[in-house]
Amino acid sequence: MSATLNSTASGPGLKRVLGLSSLVLYGIILIQPTAPMPLFGAAASLAKGHVVTTVLIGMVAMMFTAVSYGRMANVYPNAGSAYTYVGREIHPSMGYFIGWGMIFDYVMNPIICIIWASKACMNFIPEIPFAAYAIFFALLFTGMNLRGIEASAKTNMVIAVGLGIVIVLFLGSAIRYLFINPPVSAADWTKPFYDPQTFSFKTVSTGASLAVLTYIGFDGISTLSEEVHNPRRNILFASVLVCIITGVLAAIQVYTAQMVWPETTFPDQDTAFCYVAGRAGGQWLFNLVNVALLIATIGSGSGAHLGAGRLLYGMGRDNAIPGKFFAKVHPKTRIPSNNIVLVGIFALLGAFTLTYPLGAQLLNFGALIAFMGVNASSFVHYYLRGKRNFSNFIVPVLGFLICLYLWLSLGTKAKIVGICWLSLGLLYGAYRTSWFRKPLQFSKIETDENGK
Repeated sequence: MSATLNSTASGPGLKRVLGLSSLVLYGIILIQPTAPMPLFGAAASLAKGHVVTTVLIGMVAMMFTAVSYGRMANVYPNAGSAYTYVGREIHPSMGYFIGWGMIFDYVMNPIICIIWASKACMNFIPEIPFAAYAIFFALLFTGMNLRGIEASAKTNMVIAVGLGIVIVLFLGSAIRYLFINPPVSAADWTKPFYDPQTFSFKTVSTGASLAVLTYIGFDGISTLSEEVHNPRRNILFASVLVCIITGVLAAIQVYTAQMVWPETTFPDQDTAFCYVAGRAGGQWLFNLVNVALLIATIGSGSGAHLGAGRLLYGMGRDNAIPGKFFAKVHPKTRIPSNNIVLVGIFALLGAFTLTYPLGAQLLNFGALIAFMGVNASSFVHYYLRGKRNFSNFIVPVLGFLICLYLWLSLGTKAKIVGICWLSLGLLYGAYRTSWFRKPLQFSKIETDENGK
């Protein structure tokens, strides 16, 4: 892979303002504290009721990759995430290829968020057409991220508090419902984990391949490493903490939901959790959960929009894509505003051309490629070139194999569209680099204000 680096050292850089707590909040909002709620109906159907088990399997699976992300951020504390790690550790051509796949992942997230949020609003005010809602949310995501990183962190705090209150209200209502309407037998309390009448490895594995979507997005933490105090420590801690917190919250939510609604069929599978909330607390809780999921989707879409802008900045700085446009940082807000606006335009176009299910699978296509790349980078750096001990071997290898299995489980249409996107990236890379005869030079790795 080849391209000549256009240095941006003379222009404004990114500003380090985020601590560990802000990183964790950013990661949780990007994933959504209510992440298992939209997936609950489909996961219950696929896994025949073993939703808690699938969520916990997903947590274990993503923990390996989270460790690899954190460890590679220790080595390369630069914006660019998996693109940076693979390109510097394995080969620039592979880094470019991973980065091109990641663009798919990061842009698909705000697209599906615009679609879901628009349809959720139509449930309240159907007289306003989908197009109007889609334009509104595309402008909202873009405007939120043009304000600067401090404003985004403050927004994350407000959203996290609001969603936390909704989760507490749901859990309180569910506990009250179960106290008034307890399960028939003691064995019913363990069925969300294991039901001998419906359990099979195949069904639970299929459910887990969907439930892992609960954790998609934690990797966005590493794209902010140039805006973090002490990134060598905080990126690793934040990645692991976000996976643990998300997994525990998700398991509690789906366990109580399945105890309230043990059946695996719903009036509407996509909004199944809302019906569970309605059974537990009544119409007011049904409406509240609808609104909460709408707010969570706004937070997730805005966060993914932000991460996409940082990814394009990292690739533009290395001139893997035109640096004159993508590596430009606004002198006042210190953010790559060109990228934020461009992502907003593509997100709006995607909302008019894709369906939510296809967009979600396309998101996973790019995300899982990136996850495999990061695990491979960790294996090369820490095991092949470092200490050949058990932990340096087993963590990235298991992370890679699990992600590969999930990637192979994607739908045929998603694979076809994804491979077409990767082929387009390969052709563009060949054009930019005279068929990969010129080396891609990466920008200098910077340290934070404490030299860490």
